[in-house]
Amino acid sequence: MIGTDEAMIKRKSTVLYDENWHKGVIGIVASRLIENYYRPTIVLTLSDGKVTGSGRSVKGFDLYEAIYECREHLIQFGGHKFAAGLTMMPEKVQDFSDAFEKIVAERITPEQQIPEIEIDAEISLDEINPKFYSIIQQMAPFGPGNMKPVFLSKHLRDSKWSKLLKEEHIKFSIKRVQKGDTIDGIGFGLGYKYNMVKDDFFDICYQIEENEWNDKVSLQMMVKDVRISDV
Repeated sequence: MIGTDEAMIKRKSTVLYDENWHKGVIGIVASRLIENYYRPTIVLTLSDGKVTGSGRSVKGFDLYEAIYECREHLIQFGGHKFAAGLTMMPEKVQDFSDAFEKIVAERITPEQQIPEIEIDAEISLDEINPKFYSIIQQMAPFGPGNMKPVFLSKHLRDSKWSKLLKEEHIKFSIKRVQKGDTIDGIGFGLGYKYNMVKDDFFDICYQIEENEWNDKVSLQMMVKDVRISDV
């Protein structure tokens, strides 16, 4: 919806509505859209005759305050600086979308529009194992205020099995020096950095997830970004 609409691409905010979307996943979708477009985002669906939505923000921008300024179009709303929920009548969706875009465009700063990844710790790939993942899971549930940890690993080398998927994504296969094996990862939307992975030593930042395939469970990295190593 965003990628095929030039006007929407140029907006400072994202407001999307479809009456058939499942209410239980719109918050997750809003978070994913922020990862791709990095701007205050609200996803709306129809529930019991009313439009209900979930919003997520970018670092430093007060989402709740922006929604408050659009309250004349809403039945109710609540939340905090980084996440919020709201309800309105279907006929108010466009008015709210226009008002929200106006407020965001007026208040968001250039710095708040630059994606920034916060690193929680630098670790070696050799430290990734089921016990380490189990410790991470003890910190769940994850969400605003308790985000899943992001790790940095440096000076890595491709195992020669990393590949490009659909010209857009990277399927990583990275050597682990001490263990002498490889660990897999997926980097959605990072296809344009594929040459870095194939030709140079590189650094990555990532989250750790469980991957189940053919009844086999393994750990993989959800890679958020990659860069050429300094050394």
